[in-house]
This record gives sequence, C-alpha cells and structure tokens, in this order.
Amino acid sequence: MQQAILITGASSGIGKATAQLFADRGWNVIATMRSPEKEQELTEHPQVLVTRLDVLDPSSIHEAIAAGVERFGRIDALVNNAGYGAYGPLEAFDREGILRQFNTNVIGLLDVTRAILPHFREQRSGVLVNISSIGGRITFPLGALYHGTKFAVEGISEALSHELKAIGVQMKIIEPGFVATDFGGRSFDLRRGDELAAYQPVVTAMMEGFQRSAPNASQPGLIAEVIHRAVTDGSDQLRYPAGADAEHLLAMRAKLDDRAFMEMMQG
Repeated sequence: MQQAILITGASSGIGKATAQLFADRGWNVIATMRSPEKEQELTEHPQVLVTRLDVLDPSSIHEAIAAGVERFGRIDALVNNAGYGAYGPLEAFDREGILRQFNTNVIGLLDVTRAILPHFREQRSGVLVNISSIGGRITFPLGALYHGTKFAVEGISEALSHELKAIGVQMKIIEPGFVATDFGGRSFDLRRGDELAAYQPVVTAMMEGFQRSAPNASQPGLIAEVIHRAVTDGSDQLRYPAGADAEHLLAMRAKLDDRAFMEMMQG
C-alpha cells in the first residue's frame, strides 16, 4: 500500500511545494487548506486529495483526516505547516491579534496533532513533522508574538519526541530560514506602530533587514526536500535546519553567548 501524508497550509509556499514533491515521488497526499475550491494545480494530480482544513475549526480537522483515511486507507505522516507571522511592537497589537497568532500557530497545531495521534497509535507508526523556523531558536526585533509561538512549537515538539516513541511515532522539527514565498504579502502581519513614534527606528531597521535578506531567501522546493528527507530517513534526528542562512545563524547561536549573539543580531 502506498504511503500517505497529510499537509496543512498546502495552498501555497512550503506546503504546496511539499505536496507536489511527495506526490511526484509516489506518495498519496492529503493537501489541506482553508479554501480548497481555489486550488487548481494540485487537484490535477491523481495522487492528491485536496480538502478543507482550517486549524481554527476543529470539526474541519477531523473531517479532513477522515476523508484522507477513506480515500487512501491510512495516513503515515503529518506535516503541521499552516501558520503566519505577526511582527510589530507589542503595544500595536490588541488582545484579539495576540490570540489569533497563538491560536493559529500553537493551538491549531496541537488540535491537528491530537486528532491524528489516535490513528498513528492504532497503526503503531507515523511521522509527525512540525514546521518551526529559525525563529523558534533565535529572535529578531518586533517578533515577540511570532517567536513566542515558534519557541512554543520547539518545546512542544521536543517534549512530544519522548512520549511518541512509546507508540512508534517519529517526531521531526523543520527550521527554515528566510523563504521566497508570499509569506510577506499573505501571512505576514507587520504592525508598523506608526502611532508609537518611539518604536519607529527599530521598525524601519527591521523592514530594511528583511528587504536585504529577500534576495538570498531559499526556494520553497528546497524546504520541501528537507521535509522529505526528515519523513523518509528513518533516523531519530529531531531538528532539521533548512536553508544556508538557517544553518549559519543556528551555528552562530550555538557558538556565541547571549550578549555576543544579541550584539551580532542588532548589527
């Protein structure tokens, strides 16, 4: 029986590239997204089931898993990819904005994971992949909310790696650096805080830093390759840096103490 993988946030970027790569390599793919009716390319692939899953809607999570099992008989891997980034001065966010960031990146990830684990436990196998970020190991200015969620994903995943061994499930964390996707236009919520003039210098510097990094960003397909390796290598490796910038920055974080690293990041 062909193996099957469920991917959240598969409408674009890393999620879509991962769905295409796994399907091209013989996997059955449950490509989930909030608006599947808008998807055109993945629906043409005979080994891809495109279906709705909104991580903020628990019923859609269970329905997507059930649809995948009904179509393919089993699910062998889950990629928790759905998420977005909220950047800006903390004062610029209301409570609703704070809850939206954590509900999407953390609570939604936990809900999808809880929903799939009984299936993995029953078949005594599975690979759980959480898409974190270098932002789950290091921080950039104005990222209190986004980094808070990705640091949470790192801790959740590391803790899960211990208990999941009891049911034959492997835990994997993917840590991309900057990626050439529409993250900035669609999923990146940058609050400039113009009304908070005291923060404007750091906002300006942060935006300039992102612009300088953009030309060197990794392509989504590169990250998809790392995800494929994590799912298929059969190893007990937990963390997978993805992209040259990710490897460099994480190596520097391991090498330097807090003061030296913070000074480097602040230029």
